[in-house]
Amino acid sequence: MNILFHHRTRGRGAEGVHIRGVVKGLRELKHKVYILSLPGADPEDEELAVPKAIAVEVKHPSSQEEEEKSLLSKLTGLTKHLPEFVFEWVELFFNVISYFRLRREVKKHQIDCIYERYSLFLFASVWWAKRKGIPIVLEINDSCLVHRVRHLTFKGLARKLEEWIFSNATGLVFISNRFQEVATEAYPNIVPSVVSPNAADLDKFIINREAGVALREQLNINDKVVVGYVGAFVHWHGIDWFVDMIVDQLKAHPKLVLLLVGDGVCFETIKKRTEDAGVETQIILPGRVDHAQIPSYLSAMDFGILPDSNDYGSPMKLFEFMAMEKGMVAPDFSPIAEVVKHNETSWLFPASNRQACIDLTLSLVDQQEQQKQVGLNARSYIEKERQWRHNAEQIINLFNKKVSL
Repeated sequence: MNILFHHRTRGRGAEGVHIRGVVKGLRELKHKVYILSLPGADPEDEELAVPKAIAVEVKHPSSQEEEEKSLLSKLTGLTKHLPEFVFEWVELFFNVISYFRLRREVKKHQIDCIYERYSLFLFASVWWAKRKGIPIVLEINDSCLVHRVRHLTFKGLARKLEEWIFSNATGLVFISNRFQEVATEAYPNIVPSVVSPNAADLDKFIINREAGVALREQLNINDKVVVGYVGAFVHWHGIDWFVDMIVDQLKAHPKLVLLLVGDGVCFETIKKRTEDAGVETQIILPGRVDHAQIPSYLSAMDFGILPDSNDYGSPMKLFEFMAMEKGMVAPDFSPIAEVVKHNETSWLFPASNRQACIDLTLSLVDQQEQQKQVGLNARSYIEKERQWRHNAEQIINLFNKKVSL
């Protein structure tokens, strides 16, 4: 099938990884996939992996496409500085642009099905696809029903539109059972849906023991137990309170080193807390590193830490650590507990119990055989059940149900 992947994100970070993963999975199943992104937000551009056919189109746009690109670029730039209620009006206006873009791309590539990463207020794609009899499956990573970092002004309108969208698409793909339950309870007439947590690309996360050993030697931590974190240094990931609580206990555990990779609003606070406690040799903060270097850093770690999450999300880093034979200490929110077996593929602590998180992390320092075995089990689980082609198979099944009717 010719499939159009439509999204309204910036195509970076975890969202970019997810988009690339699903696209790769669909292509592995021998489908042809085109990505319709905002200007400058093509997730495949980030890794210089744009297919030739798409690259040609980008290099030689029509005058209409040039005008559209200019307008979208201005809108994208403006949204960074707009008040929330104005931003939501821009999101509603985007339906007009989406209508013309989808219509053009479907005709140009003879698209059979549309796969869309759902965005609030974006209803034009479902409306148009239904009108034309084109199957459209939505991937649900956001909703007005769950806690969001960005506050909603027109929540009533968002909810009405969302209920209509969820009831008129061909199918829905939720990232967790909890997310599916919340939506089903709120919207009794939603279309058929599946639960598809995140996954990992084993072609990207290749275990390189030599690179890991070399990095440990470079950091002078070759004889240490290295607990790692990779991601944004933001409050909702909990890395700030994790460091704040564990920092005074590190000197009592001289074998333990925290290798915390990334940056963000909490970085300077964590750095200062580390310096004030005099444990710079036990908390290593390399900052943001190139994406290509991440597997080397993961290879240098013994296990990972995920201090916090939420009750509906599917943390990308959990699957990436597991793909690299690293178990993680993680909160037992249901989306995590659905994919992790405690003491088998990772370790779970009661969500929101911060002291339990610290205690569990420290208890594992001297259990190096368990660290290795859990890591091996984690990798095996990813190989058997959580590669992106597994997600792609679920998507195609939803399409086929509609096609067969």
